Amino acid sequence: MSFSMEERGRDNTADYRLYFRNAEGKYISPFHDIPIYADEAENIFHAVVEVPRWTNAKMEIATKDPLNPLKQDVKKGNLRYVSNVFPHKGYIWNYGAIPQTWEDPGHRDEDTGCCGDNDPIDICDIGNKVCSRGEVIRVKVLGTLALIDEGETDWKVIVINLEDPEAEDFNDIEDVRRLKPGFLEATLDWFRMYKVPDGKPENQFAFNGEFKNRDFAIKTIKDTHSFWKALISKKTDAGELNCMNTCVSDSPFCCSAGEAQAVVDSVSVFCLAHRIIIHEKVFWCESGEKSAQIKQRLNSSKQICVWILM
Repeated sequence: MSFSMEERGRDNTADYRLYFRNAEGKYISPFHDIPIYADEAENIFHAVVEVPRWTNAKMEIATKDPLNPLKQDVKKGNLRYVSNVFPHKGYIWNYGAIPQTWEDPGHRDEDTGCCGDNDPIDICDIGNKVCSRGEVIRVKVLGTLALIDEGETDWKVIVINLEDPEAEDFNDIEDVRRLKPGFLEATLDWFRMYKVPDGKPENQFAFNGEFKNRDFAIKTIKDTHSFWKALISKKTDAGELNCMNTCVSDSPFCCSAGEAQAVVDSVSVFCLAHRIIIHEKVFWCESGEKSAQIKQRLNSSKQICVWILM
């Protein structure tokens, strides 16, 4: 299963958006349309990388926008950048989320005593590869940490990219402790301190900051998947969340490919020029050209395009 991305707007601005397409070239929601499982029998999950390792821009799935593109978080009118927490640079893992999950703000977790944070469940990929923004990877679950963020449950699932050359050596949280000594302690410290430079208090954790094992983590993921099923089928109140999707056929929020195309076409391209990479060939296009115009001009309507805005 393959996916491609299309950028709109200028990077490092509030207008930037990263949209997703499936292998057929149809626009999709990374929140709702990418399957949770890469291999259900083996408990291998898909994950969407929002923030590549060592970077600082707080990118996230825009849960309230149609088709839920990636965008940079904004607080008090300012773009969010995570401060460097000594001795670390930016995020210390590839950080992202598992699609088709939802931490229900109306559900009080019996273990943490707090309700969900209204987002897909987060992942920290400890593999060696520095992934790209928007990259969809297959991951093996190793454990989880229960962060309490401003009174809300915010699970941080520890995973490893299945393509990592060391992935077969990691099967549970104790393998991380044994093979990457100090890494779990660094992760706990990072989540405790990362908001302190912004004037906020240290974050707190359930279970006294203890990492729970693989089985606990998988159960937690499956619970959030069941909450998402209720959300996407309109059996629970979505609130401000946007559930527009193109692939969940039994969802009342499912839309046509044309409707999805119209959403993306309505987003302006803020740049003097941009380029499209198609099979490693670079094409320069005029500012303001729509995707349909470019496809017609390049006669490449059957090819999947990755857009990079300059």
